[in-house]
Amino acid sequence: MNLPPLSPWLQRAYTQAADAIKAGHFGHATLITGPALIGKRLLAEHLARRVLCASPRPDGEACGACRSCTLFASRAQMEALEVRPDGTPAHPWGHSAHPDLRFLGYEINHKTGKPRSEIVIEQIRVLSEKMGMTAQLGGAQVVIVDPCDAINWSAFNALLKTLEEPQPGRYLWLLASNPARLPATIRSRCQRLELRLPPHDEALYWLRQRGHAEALASEALDAARGHPGLADAWASGDGLALRRDVVKDAQALLRGQAEASEVAQRWVADGRAAERLCHLAEFALREAAGLTDPAATRTLAARFDAANRARELLHTTVRADLAVAEALLAWR
Repeated sequence: MNLPPLSPWLQRAYTQAADAIKAGHFGHATLITGPALIGKRLLAEHLARRVLCASPRPDGEACGACRSCTLFASRAQMEALEVRPDGTPAHPWGHSAHPDLRFLGYEINHKTGKPRSEIVIEQIRVLSEKMGMTAQLGGAQVVIVDPCDAINWSAFNALLKTLEEPQPGRYLWLLASNPARLPATIRSRCQRLELRLPPHDEALYWLRQRGHAEALASEALDAARGHPGLADAWASGDGLALRRDVVKDAQALLRGQAEASEVAQRWVADGRAAERLCHLAEFALREAAGLTDPAATRTLAARFDAANRARELLHTTVRADLAVAEALLAWR
């Protein structure tokens, strides 16, 4: 299996990281941050292929033909598919057959048979044991934790021990869309590689190269506020249609033509409440743009905060429909 190619903004980050690796300045632990869907996992896997290759080319790139590269490219999903809370695969290209590469993320709880909603201490302990072993192929070892902001608090202490005992040739890469969720003790022990949104023209060109018509690509990119990964996801599926429905529901609430509880029930019924809340927050931002009335601005800010707070509550034991309804009440 060949990994998808890097986008221009990922290529820049890759080159920066590859130069640091070559110079010996890429630390034991690196926190790779950036918005969801910006490409953090793809970047990490390209870097892993590079450092694990046993016969790199003169430019340092993976040869693609050695045993290490062959094992790296051999992929498979678990029999019970591991998924993120939104239903997408936890490991988009599957687990690698390479014995010195490990992916840690959302797993299936073997006691219940259901997907976990967080990364637990048992997973971190297995990670620590693996990183304490000698590399089976005699080269580097890489562990990619995706997303590390899903680690629960009791597991962070176990992770801290691994971070405090660095060993040569062992790389621990933590991927986070919301690094503020991580304890300061974790963040302070990691180097940081931050992915930012690319220039608008570059993002639009990339979307067109992905096969999207210019009008659709432009609408999606505008709706995603310049985020090309999000725009691509929306343009490839029904994300834009979902966004339009969210705006209609918000406007119906404003006119008193809908009830927050009824809308909330619909929003959680298909498991896409988080996506709808993202659209709702973005709609509040757009409504606030250019306003000069302080009261109106405060109202929209409160709606924006309520939508984002509800998204956070979806990761807790709070009933999803109640969390969403609370956010929607701000639009009555």
